[in-house]
Amino acid sequence: MLEDRSERKSTIVTSQLTIDSWHEALGDPTISDAVLDRLLCNAHIISMTGASMRAKKSKVAKSADEAP
Repeated sequence: MLEDRSERKSTIVTSQLTIDSWHEALGDPTISDAVLDRLLCNAHIISMTGASMRAKKSKVAKSADEAP
């Protein structure tokens, strides 16, 4: 899929892994290099920091359930 879309169409990828850890996660160094080459060429990388929105929403839901 990445080969077909590479430099032709936009592709959005989200991950909780940092780019540095993709080689280990994907296992095969050749495949990892190929995937990252296609993803990172002309990429816009947005790194999110801070507390999880899921955790915040979970706390709000729990406190609403506890309200009298």
